[in-house]
Amino acid sequence: MIVTYILIGLTVAVSLLAFNNPRLKQQLVLWPPAVRRGNEYWRLASYGLVHADGMHLFFNMFTLYMFGQFMEVYLTSRIGPLGLPLLYLGGLVVSILPSYLKHQNDPSYYSLGASGAVSAVLFAFVLLRPGATIYLLVIPVPALVFGVLYLAYSWYMDRQSNDNINHSAHLWGAGFGLLFMTLLEPSLVRGLLS
Repeated sequence: MIVTYILIGLTVAVSLLAFNNPRLKQQLVLWPPAVRRGNEYWRLASYGLVHADGMHLFFNMFTLYMFGQFMEVYLTSRIGPLGLPLLYLGGLVVSILPSYLKHQNDPSYYSLGASGAVSAVLFAFVLLRPGATIYLLVIPVPALVFGVLYLAYSWYMDRQSNDNINHSAHLWGAGFGLLFMTLLEPSLVRGLLS
């Protein structure tokens, strides 16, 4: 489970440094004009290393800790040690692309945080273990029910666009996680539908 710990450690370290270094944070966040005009393509991944505040960082890393370990063991047994990095980094990049394309000419748009990548890991787990118990606040619910509620909430909040949370990244990250697992193990979808 070393990859999970490396991802958490790296993200926590960079986020903590960026909390006290606005210049570092500015160089890492997704700012679409810098990608489009300045060819700063690293921002399509580096934005996941910085977070808005301690709570944002805690929720993302706690979720990664809870589900990343299980997914790392599973993916390592199936496709080797690059399994979790492929899921996580793929989720990070894919989840931000719609926001990037939508805001590529918007100099006031920024996005940061690992939520899209964490959603990919979480939804890979949901597809793999739909009957597992996940706690919604303090209420135990099956992972599949949690997933449906999470997607419905994220879709609704994305349509509202009245907070500073990139709900679109949550949705696209979740979709990437589901697609990743479906391509890896098509029987998971057949089992879910039967």
